[in-house]
Amino acid sequence: MAKGLQGFLWTMLLLFCAIQELGSWAMHTAVEGPGLGQPGDPALLASGRVKRGWVWNQFFVVEEYTGTEPLYVGKIHSDSDEGDGSIKYTISGEGAGTIFLIDEVTGDIHATERLDREQKTFYTLRAQARDRQTDQLLEPESEFIIKVQDINDSEPRFLEGPYIGSVAELSPVGTSVMQVMASDADDPTYGSSARVVYSVLEGEQHFTVDSKTGVIRTAVADLDRETQDRYEVVIRATDMAGQLGGLSGSTTVTIVVTDVNDNPPRFPQKMYQFSIVETAPVGTAIGRVKAEDSDVGENTDMTYQVKDEEGVEMFKVTTDSNTQEAVITVQKPLDYESKKVHTVVVEALNKFVDPRFVDLGTFRDQTIVRVSVLDVDEPPEFRPPSNLMEVQEDAHVGSVVGVVTALDPDTANHPVRYAIDRSTDAERIFDIDAKTGAIVTGKVLDRETAGWHNITVLAMEADNHSQVSRASLRIRILDVNDNPPELATPYEAAVCEDAKPGQLIQTISVVDRDEPQSGHRFYFTLAPEATNNHHFSLLDIQDNTAAVHTQRVGFNRQEQDVYLLPILVVDSGPPALSSTGTLTIRVCGCDSNGAIQSCNSTAYVVSATLSPGALIALLVCVLILVVLVLLILTLKRHHKSHLTSEDDEDMRDNVIKYNDEGGGEQDTEAYDMSALRSLYDFSEIKGGDGGGGPGEGCPGRNPASELHALPQWVQSPDLDFSVFRDYICRKVEQADEDLSVPPYDSFQTYAFEGSDSPVPSLSSINTWSSGSEQDFSYLGGWGPRFRQLAALYAGRRGEEDGDES
Repeated sequence: MAKGLQGFLWTMLLLFCAIQELGSWAMHTAVEGPGLGQPGDPALLASGRVKRGWVWNQFFVVEEYTGTEPLYVGKIHSDSDEGDGSIKYTISGEGAGTIFLIDEVTGDIHATERLDREQKTFYTLRAQARDRQTDQLLEPESEFIIKVQDINDSEPRFLEGPYIGSVAELSPVGTSVMQVMASDADDPTYGSSARVVYSVLEGEQHFTVDSKTGVIRTAVADLDRETQDRYEVVIRATDMAGQLGGLSGSTTVTIVVTDVNDNPPRFPQKMYQFSIVETAPVGTAIGRVKAEDSDVGENTDMTYQVKDEEGVEMFKVTTDSNTQEAVITVQKPLDYESKKVHTVVVEALNKFVDPRFVDLGTFRDQTIVRVSVLDVDEPPEFRPPSNLMEVQEDAHVGSVVGVVTALDPDTANHPVRYAIDRSTDAERIFDIDAKTGAIVTGKVLDRETAGWHNITVLAMEADNHSQVSRASLRIRILDVNDNPPELATPYEAAVCEDAKPGQLIQTISVVDRDEPQSGHRFYFTLAPEATNNHHFSLLDIQDNTAAVHTQRVGFNRQEQDVYLLPILVVDSGPPALSSTGTLTIRVCGCDSNGAIQSCNSTAYVVSATLSPGALIALLVCVLILVVLVLLILTLKRHHKSHLTSEDDEDMRDNVIKYNDEGGGEQDTEAYDMSALRSLYDFSEIKGGDGGGGPGEGCPGRNPASELHALPQWVQSPDLDFSVFRDYICRKVEQADEDLSVPPYDSFQTYAFEGSDSPVPSLSSINTWSSGSEQDFSYLGGWGPRFRQLAALYAGRRGEEDGDES
């Protein structure tokens, strides 16, 4: 009874929803209306009969039905159904026969499974009305839809989480941070199941959220990153427009408070102290100070500067961009004796200042840095630092050039000693007084040889020569007039025989090695010995040159072909110095244009000798020929000495040690085969006879017999080495008798397998079997290396067989 009542209630709810949405469900198909068959269709009634249509509904079914009885969906009915059960109703399509079942007689449709609108919102089916007897369609097949009616069974979900937003500190109230959005799987077109509103569950003291849009905003204006740099805000989304019974979901939003430059730099200390030695060079770092800033990022970037005048002059402050520290360095040399302590005011200020927060205060701070200068033992200092001295070149040896002065800057003021760095005055032209610093000449000076001298003067403490300082001194040699003027070149001039009086022959100039400060001024005149000269005249042009002119009409070279004109040149001094130069004038024959043709028998004649270039080429050729001849002689001598050394080379026997098995007869590279073949002297075989025992000396033996007896030698308890003893004795005798043999013996050792070896020997010497018990014919198949050995053993085997026969 309870189950039937529950089904009835679901049916009533369905009917109520359908009435609200669609009004009336009953639909009748008019004549020739939709859903009717076409004329001539065998399924239709006889011609002339009024065509009937379907009477059925568009159906709705509520999702998530939890009843035990099938849920009534609706009813399909044909107006031709008279209720006698002659019509059979069937359905096909989505869920037909599984989800949806139909009563064939009444046309009632029931849902047998629980539906979920979020998975499928509607089902499309087709309905048929057939004659139960003939199974023929009574009406055309029509399509209908079963819609799944939504209920509020899905809570809102935040699908884009986790959410991370940011907002600058000290932002005004209402500053937008970010937006969150929740989605509801329920039907947004039906009811309020999908209408979502937002609210703040946690963090409402600092942030708010718009209930409709989900935009999060600041609720306070004093967010301080230095106090708290992030907040965790929980946002809740509720459907059914927030009404009672609505479902909800939540998410956590992380809001990071970003930094602004709202904190000025501050020095942790108001005073810093550093110390540095007075000899520290310019640029030496004294120390580092740093102002702290609670901000982060570029808001902590700052610059430092020196504020006081004394500090600006003596010290320099730079900013380390990596650590934001102030680096204090020396800008001028320090002096402990002048000032022992320096006070520097260092100021730090932010590089980027936000104008919005200027009213918060000044964004800079100052501190005091005390720099103590430490005293060190310093070398003497030259005072004054002038490095130029002058001296006349005619100064006598020992004359004072100048005095250098150096003082010990230390408080002790030690006495100073002076010296000259002889690497700069190797010729010892100057000397210096060790105590007074007076520089004197040590040799005669000559400005024309060296006009300047650069020397280095050393000043050191008298009791500590390691404390030394250097000063470069330039000494200028002043000129005195000690060199007379001279003609620039040995002048030679030519005059035509038909020359006229007053004709210019030569212009004369002079040189003077002196360099007077007022410049050169030379005077020209004929020497006293030329006062009776009536042929030529000399004119001083007043520009340190003179001109020579003819003074007579015509010359005759037959009478005199050369004239020597002495010229006296005087400088301006002081003192005035003079010299006499000679101008050689030749009388020449000229053509009508005045061009010289010939002067005398030797003048202007082209030399028959070779030119200097040809002589140089000839000398180079001769030198090349000499080098080739010497090279050939050297090669011949070297070749002759090489042949002589080869002829004189000592011939010695080789001492060869074999540690591995040889290659047999074919291996001829490691040793001389002829030496092995001469092992036995076959010339002695025929005449040799006799035996010998182990105790005998060096008796005559037959080497051939010994050689063939080796394979048949039987080991006895007493080993017999007589064969080796005889062989060695014969070789010793041969060497003693042959005077041509060099005194160099060849000693060869042969190692035999010991009797205690775990591996039996392969040698036939140590075998226990006799020759008659072994067949050595297999040695012939071992290749060419064992061919000789096979021949020896095979030969011996044949002799034994002959003896036995």
